[in-house]
This record gives sequence, structure tokens and C-alpha cells, in this order.
Amino acid sequence: MIKTMVEQARRYPGLIPQLFFLGMGLTGATFYLIRLARGPHVTLWDKKNNPEPWNNLDPTYQYKVASPPHRDRASDKTLSTLT
Repeated sequence: MIKTMVEQARRYPGLIPQLFFLGMGLTGATFYLIRLARGPHVTLWDKKNNPEPWNNLDPTYQYKVASPPHRDRASDKTLSTLT
């Protein structure tokens, strides 16, 4: 199969960039799947000792992806108050 790809690339040089990016995509996808398989597992599947892990979180624990800072609307300055 590799021999056929090399022959086609020699016959049609326009295939070389396509084969390059195809190889890069497959390599990246492979490394990403390996990282997912080996990565740090945040969720724990211990149903015997901790069946409801969400109950152990403190109410002040920030578990959101993004939390905008609290803004006091009374202290906001607008153009009408500056002139």
C-alpha cells in the first residue's frame, strides 16, 4: 500500500501536500486518543465508598468553566456621569 502511495505521489505531485496533511491529521488524532486514554482522570467511579460525590463539594467551590467577576452596578461609571 505504501509502495502504491509513493508511485501515485511521483506520478501526481499534487497529492504530496494532501498525503502530508492526511498523515499529520492521523498522527495528531492518534496522539490525542493516547492522551485521553492515559490522561489524568478527574472523575472517580467509586460507587461503593462514595456513591454521591457531588454532595461532598463545598457550596463555595468553583466548578464552573468560567465565572465572571462580580460587578457592583452602582459603582459603574458611564459617559453621562463623567460629563
